Amino acid sequence: MRIPKIKIPKKYLKIGAWVLGVFLIICIALGAVAYSKREALLKKMVAKAISKANKDYGLDVKIGSAGFTGMSTVKMTNISVVPKDRDTLSNISELSVGVKLFPLIFGNVKLAQVELSDGFVNVVFRDSTSNIDFILKRKKKDSTENTGKANLPEIANNLLNQVLYKIPDDMDMKNMVFRFNDHDTAKLSFATTATIDDGDLKSTINVNEGESTWHVDGLVEPGRKQLSFMAYADGKKLELPYLNNKLHAKLSFDTLQTELKDAGYSGDDYKISGSWSVKNMLINQARIASNDIIVQSAKLDADVLVGSNYVALDSSSTAYLKNAEIHPYIKYTLGKNKIYELKINADEQDAQAILDGFPQGLFESLDGLKVQGKVKYNLNFYLDTKIPDSVRFSSTLTPVNFKILQWGKTNLQKINSPFVYTPYEYGKPMRDITIGPENPNFTPLNAISKNFINAVLTAEDPSFYTHNGFVEESIRKSIAVNFKEKKFKRGGSTISMQLVKNIYLSRQKTLARKAEEILIVWLIEHNHLVSKQRMLEVYFNIMELGRNIYGIGEASRYYFGKQPADLTIGDGLFLASIVPKPKASMYKFMADGSLKPFMFNYFRFMGNIMARRGLTPGDTSGYGFYNVRLREGLRQYLAPDTAVIDTTAFDDDDEDGMAPVIMQDKNKNLFDRIFGGANKKDSAIVKPADTTKSKKQLRQERREQRRRERELENGG
Repeated sequence: MRIPKIKIPKKYLKIGAWVLGVFLIICIALGAVAYSKREALLKKMVAKAISKANKDYGLDVKIGSAGFTGMSTVKMTNISVVPKDRDTLSNISELSVGVKLFPLIFGNVKLAQVELSDGFVNVVFRDSTSNIDFILKRKKKDSTENTGKANLPEIANNLLNQVLYKIPDDMDMKNMVFRFNDHDTAKLSFATTATIDDGDLKSTINVNEGESTWHVDGLVEPGRKQLSFMAYADGKKLELPYLNNKLHAKLSFDTLQTELKDAGYSGDDYKISGSWSVKNMLINQARIASNDIIVQSAKLDADVLVGSNYVALDSSSTAYLKNAEIHPYIKYTLGKNKIYELKINADEQDAQAILDGFPQGLFESLDGLKVQGKVKYNLNFYLDTKIPDSVRFSSTLTPVNFKILQWGKTNLQKINSPFVYTPYEYGKPMRDITIGPENPNFTPLNAISKNFINAVLTAEDPSFYTHNGFVEESIRKSIAVNFKEKKFKRGGSTISMQLVKNIYLSRQKTLARKAEEILIVWLIEHNHLVSKQRMLEVYFNIMELGRNIYGIGEASRYYFGKQPADLTIGDGLFLASIVPKPKASMYKFMADGSLKPFMFNYFRFMGNIMARRGLTPGDTSGYGFYNVRLREGLRQYLAPDTAVIDTTAFDDDDEDGMAPVIMQDKNKNLFDRIFGGANKKDSAIVKPADTTKSKKQLRQERREQRRRERELENGG
């Protein structure tokens, strides 16, 4: 099909030419007027900017001279910025700034060229003030004025554009010093020389007058929203000693790279794609680990999404630790009730690659461990701060043809044979205890009373024989409780985890040690390295049950003068009650050796659960509460006034050669606080229920007790 040509009349072409010509003449005329008036306009703009800086920020800005040196380049000299009643923030001898004309037509100031020489920026912290307070005050003012709903994608877009527009196509920076002065800790200075030539960035940074030399090199293409930087130091690691002084931490690395690959709208969200990588990063911080942690090679290819009310690291992101890969998803939702989400997915991959990817020094006991097979991992966490009890948590590490080929620093099967256990208190070793027949206090599992075994399992780990080292429901409840209390109040440890913590690991309370504990528990449980029976036997022979009292053999003789096989249901319930705080054990006794009345509620509560499980006969009189008696050799150290314990007495002359545990009332454990034990004199008999309470109060108390019983039955 042939398209016919459209013939435009000549008169219309003439009209168009005249209109275009007139427009060009007007533009040239306006440009000529603007050019002739530009110096006056510049002075007016500079005066307005100085006035605004003083009014809005309290800044005294002075400029020695300002004028044009070309069509769109402004040169200024002797520039100083001094916040009111503060140290000088900046002083620059000479600054030339050129802008692009085309973006300026649309109101955007895009830098084309920057030349800067002989200047400094000086940030000073003095006591509780600094010379950058004006920034914080301005932000606070802006936040109070802006009462409308923030458009986060638009804010992210504008903020990124503002940053990119301030990166010039060409730059020449000479003798520019950036100083940080913290009078409490340290001083930092960065004498910087930098150039940008057709997008290529080269810089040299002299740190603290020769302490080290840094370089930040890369490629900048702000128009295409692409940036790439690499930081490194000459002949040494890149580090800041200031961190060690201020944060009690050490951080260094060989190279650090970051890249902005793209940014733009993706539907209603704003998406920023980039990557971050590091080589041989060293971290040393007491809460993370007691030793140096070295991340040999790590990289994150990230897609960050900014939505209407959230910021998220998208699941399309990939993190690399050497040859291991994981896909993280992190989302933070803003609003009246904040929501935290975390998902981690590691597809099936070589298990040894996963182990090799772990930072050096993170898992000391596993150094040198060799395995074969594959593993995959999934984690799901969701917390709505408005309803923390609905927190969701699941974590699954799945082995595929997994096998241990060679032990690392520690043989995880060492507890299958006799070994020496050394308990620690406050970081100091107490004494060596042989866990085996050579120790007369060692008690095989079949020689321990079922009353004690059942009581401890019911209180500490009801599902011990059925779980694989972890109880997700218990961890979930711990997260909810700790979040509501704003502190670590409840743990989610199983007997397996307690055993690993005490046998294989150091006593430092660090994140690394906790992670190592979890991994060792998984290795033992999923590979059946130690039987459940042996784990329980070892646990009962090392558990702390009083001041310098370890194991059921010592405890049964110490408190009751009995063999572990002869413990009654009451004896077992008492010993189970002191597991959370063993050093408070003596507080629970009256002067005549009987238990204080507040303990009755605990006995009835735990006994009822055990009876429903068929672990003990039902007993309306308190499951042996009245029959528990502290052996006579220890009673002399209990003060006659049962509300006060004699903390100066020690059982040096006792026939068993063991000192009693003596604690004050303030050391009550969790069960004491739940089931009573007020600071009043306790009578020798159990008081009846308070009949002055309303029926509604009594019903509420019964419901609360049943709820606690159900939680305990379900492994909580």
